[in-house]
Amino acid sequence: MRIAVTYENGMVFQHFGHTEQFKLYDVENGTVRASAVAATNGAGHGALAAFLKEKGVDVLICGGIGGGAQSALRECGIQLYGGVTGRADEAVAAFLQGNLAYDAAVRCSHHEGHADHACGEHGCGGHEAHTCGQHGCKEK
Repeated sequence: MRIAVTYENGMVFQHFGHTEQFKLYDVENGTVRASAVAATNGAGHGALAAFLKEKGVDVLICGGIGGGAQSALRECGIQLYGGVTGRADEAVAAFLQGNLAYDAAVRCSHHEGHADHACGEHGCGGHEAHTCGQHGCKEK
């Protein structure tokens, strides 16, 4: 299994769509075997779902995340644990122990009410009306 965490200075970064780095954890038999930080190279919002799919990610742990990005992740087969705060390594350890504190109804507040606008308005690129295929992720 591969787990990704939105990452900044050792902490879970709090805005998925503005994530500049993910920390990727390779897990075997419930134990982290390797980890590395991967730069997103400026990919934002919906494009990040495709980025994670390309990296072979199964699970994403993050802070805030909008509904469109949640949909893109779901369509890419990536399981989401949002609303997480604290140190990235500790969040992964808690996840592996089955006691990660997360918010199943997490929403990034600046995205509220944006479900009807067109792709690319104000530079977001990933909202409720989009499908994963529009952001480069073709597989489920």
